[in-house]
Amino acid sequence: MLILAATPIGQVTDASGRLAAALTTADVVAAEDTRRLKRLAADLGVEISGRIVSYFEGNEERRTPELAQVLEAGQTIVLVTDAGMPSVSDPGYRLVVAAIAADVKVTAIPGPSAVLTALAVSGLPVDRFCFEGFLPRKAGERTRALKELAAERRTMVFFESPHRTQTSLEAMAEVFGGDRAAAVCRELTKTYEEVARGPLDDVIAWAKAQEQGIRGEVTIVVGGVVAELRTYAPDELKALVAERQGEGLSRKDAIEQVAGETGIRKKDVYDAAHS
Repeated sequence: MLILAATPIGQVTDASGRLAAALTTADVVAAEDTRRLKRLAADLGVEISGRIVSYFEGNEERRTPELAQVLEAGQTIVLVTDAGMPSVSDPGYRLVVAAIAADVKVTAIPGPSAVLTALAVSGLPVDRFCFEGFLPRKAGERTRALKELAAERRTMVFFESPHRTQTSLEAMAEVFGGDRAAAVCRELTKTYEEVARGPLDDVIAWAKAQEQGIRGEVTIVVGGVVAELRTYAPDELKALVAERQGEGLSRKDAIEQVAGETGIRKKDVYDAAHS
């Protein structure tokens, strides 16, 4: 089977007992950085008896068929990346697809995640969110990517390198507006963990105030656009429902869609539609 094993994003004590056990029993351990893997094993006090192979962005495409053959031969592979869950902005997706295609069992050892940790401590809405990974490095591509998210209502989570954090924040402020709520989470779970919260203009000022530059792993959380609040008369709601029905929706679906678009309670839309 293929086991995707989450590794600590900071504190080694966050590693699970299942991770330690899997490292000692796997036939093959595929690691984004084999040196980091060996340090992790030493910190956990375990010995890796299986074969260790490198599996990173530069060789992922070439090595995937090799590892797929190992899985088809009945061996177990544990896949780890430098931190967090494999395949989340890290190597792993290709191997998962290959394993599924070969009818090999794919499972995971859950654990630390920078995405969920940053979201939890950000102070921003967590009921609905989307993960956008790393923004493009080129300015034009970055701006286009952000413009596609300008109307996003869900809280957005981004990864970013420390030396591009300020530039990305400034690009976000230009597209989303400097008053959009945000949080910059640095060195999560580590000794120098820091979370800067506030409007984008404020966190940009925080970034500029870092005398030695921003250091460590960075996760940026940005609030979604807040729908403009307004009131609707019953006849307006009834007309909106009729319009959606004219587009082919059932009355029930039309009422649900209008409620979602306007922020009006579904019961109130229902009453208006049947008035």
